[in-house]
Amino acid sequence: MEVYLDNAATTKAFDEVTELMVKVLKEDFGNPSSLHKKGLDAEHYIRDAKDNIAKCLKCEPKEIYFTSGATESNNMAIVGAAKAKARLGKHIITSSIEHASVKNVTEALKKEGYEITYLPVDEKGIVRLDELQKSIREDTVLVSIMAVNNEVGAVQPIEEIAKIVKGADHEIIFHVDGVQAFGKIPIYPKRLGVDLLSASGHKFHGPKGTGFLFIRDGVRILPLIYGGNQQSGMRSGTENVPGIAGLGLAAKMVCETMDETSARMGKLKAEFLDMIMRLPDVKNNSGDAPHIVSITFDGVRSEVLLHALEDKGIYVSSGSACSSNKPELSGTLLNMGLSRDQAESTVRFTLSRYTTLDELKYTAATVESLFMQLRRYIRR
Repeated sequence: MEVYLDNAATTKAFDEVTELMVKVLKEDFGNPSSLHKKGLDAEHYIRDAKDNIAKCLKCEPKEIYFTSGATESNNMAIVGAAKAKARLGKHIITSSIEHASVKNVTEALKKEGYEITYLPVDEKGIVRLDELQKSIREDTVLVSIMAVNNEVGAVQPIEEIAKIVKGADHEIIFHVDGVQAFGKIPIYPKRLGVDLLSASGHKFHGPKGTGFLFIRDGVRILPLIYGGNQQSGMRSGTENVPGIAGLGLAAKMVCETMDETSARMGKLKAEFLDMIMRLPDVKNNSGDAPHIVSITFDGVRSEVLLHALEDKGIYVSSGSACSSNKPELSGTLLNMGLSRDQAESTVRFTLSRYTTLDELKYTAATVESLFMQLRRYIRR
């Protein structure tokens, strides 16, 4: 049996998505900036994708801008907002458990004279709101907080954060990395008080190399890419029409069934945790997101367990896919209060709509067998 439980890293694209992309590549391959029928047909796919995403977010299609993925969206949001507001101040607030595509951007801005405040989190990975309140200053221009943590699934109180931010100064731009939230939990930026929201297609059964940034109407940020003035000049360059078409269809499909699918994943997650937590010396770090399970297996290095599971046809992760090939320990886990040994012994299992109970039973039984075997080699 092959079991794929690394869906926070990437998901299998819907068959309908790949079929549509092939059609666009082979038949409707025009440049959307062209004025002839082929160009207009291509432009139609872009309009449809904007409409589909806007319906998911309950916003206007004109507020959706397509990118190459979450990393570009996060860079565009943070750098674009920081540069647009530079005359008003150079203070940015973010959390201590952000994805590398946020953390490394803020670190780069620090070298340009910006001051960054990294908010602490509690043992569940939730941002400390009292620290946020105390951190806002007259020169604060941007706050960036992820909606769902990609390693443990902690769900941040976005609406409460927005109220604190906007209550202090409604001119502060509030950006949310919504990569692990979109299609899994309801997230309506305009209702929540969010100015900018990033998402990535391959996290919700769309194609890799696609993403979008929601920019609330009236919010001004500077573009990162200049050229032929596509997408109102916010992101110039000929649009990736096949990718955008696939992204839009995937968004439509996940949003139409989100409540049902998330409830099902949440139930499977609970059953899986019940099976895993029967083992001795394990710790549950999982937040409330329906698809992310984070478990510390005391005394067994995560890479060892990961590859032992791979030999059994089970694919999991030791943390964020973007940093799993690096030797550093998870900043998220350390900031949640886990020890270095615990951080080195934590495995992430992430579900999708395709995950079955039989797969999770097989995984739990295999984990139990391997964990007991590997614990014989615990360093004491």
